[in-house]
Amino acid sequence: MMKRTMFVAAAAGAVALSLAGCGSSSTPASNGSSASGGASADTSSMPTVKMMVGGIDKQIYLPYQLAESLGYYQKYGVKVELSTESQGGVGAEDAMASGQVDMAGAWYVHTVDFQSKGKNVINLVQLSGAPGERIMCNPKANVKTGADLKGKTVGVTDLGSGTDELTQFIAAKGGLSKSDYHTIAVGAGSTAIAAIQRGSADCVMTTQPTVGALESKNLAVPSIDLATSDGAKAALGGTLPSAGLLAQSDWVKSHEDAAQKVVNALVDTMHWISTHSAKDIADKLPQSFVQNSTISKDQYVSALDQDKGQFLPDGLMPAGGPKTIFAEEKTIGVDTSKVNIPDTFTQKYAQAALKLEGYTPTTTPAGADG
Repeated sequence: MMKRTMFVAAAAGAVALSLAGCGSSSTPASNGSSASGGASADTSSMPTVKMMVGGIDKQIYLPYQLAESLGYYQKYGVKVELSTESQGGVGAEDAMASGQVDMAGAWYVHTVDFQSKGKNVINLVQLSGAPGERIMCNPKANVKTGADLKGKTVGVTDLGSGTDELTQFIAAKGGLSKSDYHTIAVGAGSTAIAAIQRGSADCVMTTQPTVGALESKNLAVPSIDLATSDGAKAALGGTLPSAGLLAQSDWVKSHEDAAQKVVNALVDTMHWISTHSAKDIADKLPQSFVQNSTISKDQYVSALDQDKGQFLPDGLMPAGGPKTIFAEEKTIGVDTSKVNIPDTFTQKYAQAALKLEGYTPTTTPAGADG
């Protein structure tokens, strides 16, 4: 959802981004102990996979970069070239669907969107069971439920994005139609903060660390919380699987080995997240992700500690999740009549990774009916 393309040299483990697309620097990623010597490792024989992430420095998308920082892509024998969306540019899911990149770190819901339009995109591993989003509002807006968005202007990362669709779903569950409120594209980070600050938006749907920055500046308060699985269930009536790994089915069929290796790395990363503290995680991420002009590292760690529950420890699609996504899509007018739930995701790569790594799954997995 963040829009600024910048390629990341996966072999060197270097990434340089400021908060959600506000500029760039040259801060290198921190490597984990498993990556010692990773920069000098011979990657010439490894398959190369290009992956674009929908906002690589957002907390909701941190596993993709963390896997690189820990050296897990190389550990499992794949060279991953990471990039991130650009403000006003092509989205990660669209870049994947058009063949500009091989994989996208994006929301699972896009598989349903694409398949409803005849594009065979599939979700290979599920990283979160909740969007990690909050609708942050000016306190004077007095928003507490979807119904309270009536007459309000809501900022989303981009029109047509996952945050836009999720806003529509929340509003619809509050009895509103799209004509009852107004949405504008505000991006994330400093641009989302500015929208609240100058009053062009009453609310913005955003994630950490932007949430923490808005709170620390006393500009907005959390009005609707979708940051964890429990929050999503309370607001939406079910688990809402969000961040995942998307690819075109045809690409996966012709690159089974590379796809499995990327999933192996991400499943291992999810296990690492589940067994380490928020501070441990922050210490492995690029400095520019966790400390910049809008947020301190302590604030970043505190926010991550609060929202860490959104991440699934084993990469499995959670039971009931796809059904909630299909309900969302139908509610906002997407024709899902020709889309089958089993065609939108697969558990086999995550299950193979868990077996390889000797990890016991803890998520109750979705079956063929979602």
